[in-house]
Order: sequence, then C-alpha cells, then structure tokens
Amino acid sequence: MGFFTYLFQDWRANRGNPKGKLVMLMFRLVQYVNQYTVLKIIFIPYLIWYRFFVEWCLCIELPRKLTIGKGLILYHGQALVVNFKTVIGDNCVLRNSVTIGHKKLADGSMSAAPRIGNNVDIGANVCIIGDITIGDNVVIGAGSVVVKDIPSNCVMVGNPARPLPNPSREGEGL
Repeated sequence: MGFFTYLFQDWRANRGNPKGKLVMLMFRLVQYVNQYTVLKIIFIPYLIWYRFFVEWCLCIELPRKLTIGKGLILYHGQALVVNFKTVIGDNCVLRNSVTIGHKKLADGSMSAAPRIGNNVDIGANVCIIGDITIGDNVVIGAGSVVVKDIPSNCVMVGNPARPLPNPSREGEGL
C-alpha cells in the first residue's frame, strides 16, 4: 500500500485526536523518505526536524525504520518508546508510557524485538520486552509486563502478564 493509503487510514483511526494525527503524518512521511536515497539526502532537514520535534518535544520514539501497519492509534503518546526492529500490525492502539523493545541476553547480545499482531490494544505503562510474538485481537491491561508470547484472542494483565479467565468458560469442569 502507498503512503496516502496508510496516511488516510491513520487519520481515520485517530479521528478527534490531533496529536495522534500529526505524529502519524510525520511518521509516514519519514517512512516514505527513508525508502529512497535521493529523498533522504534532499529531506535531511526534515529528518532532523522529525527527530527533534517528535522525540524531544513530544517524547514519542517512533524510529523511521520501524514497521507499523495501517490504522495505528496513539492515545496520549507521552513517553512512548518503540524499538526500530519492532513490527506492529494493523489497527493497533498504543497509549502513554509504553515501552516495546529488545532485551540484553545472558551472553551480552541483544534479543530480537517483539512482533505485534493486528487489532492489539496496549494499555498505559505496558512494557513488552524480548523476542516475543503477540497474536491478533489481544488486549494488554495497563501496567502489564509482557516477556512471553501471547496467543490470539485473549486479555493479558499483571506483572508478569497472564491471561484473564474467559468469563464464558467459568464453571466448566465443575
């Protein structure tokens, strides 16, 4: 999909959220420029401006090499940090103070970054660390620490994050 397709879907997803719209517009433009060496050279002032304004002023770290699907929603983006090797699917939600990144392994090397599926809703102050995969249609509650894979279609809470029991299945086996 092209630059404008992603941009319009991001804008639709962030309806009524001018800060989210602005950050996603700037991010998509940086991603587009990053694809072409000639544009990188021409747009050096913009790349510097993006880094200064989005990272330093708005405190949102969305590196230009980051892979994000369409329709990302940013609520209260302050203190948002996402590792550049992270992959985020379509129609995801990120809230304030979320950290997504790799971790240092026992041998001193760094793990791979997380891979996040489609339709994942990540609450405030969530920490997602390491070479893990989060499935589709997942809700991660505020303040959770995710260090293991999460299957699709579940709600995770706590430190370490664990699934909430499915209310429709309570009482089975009794």
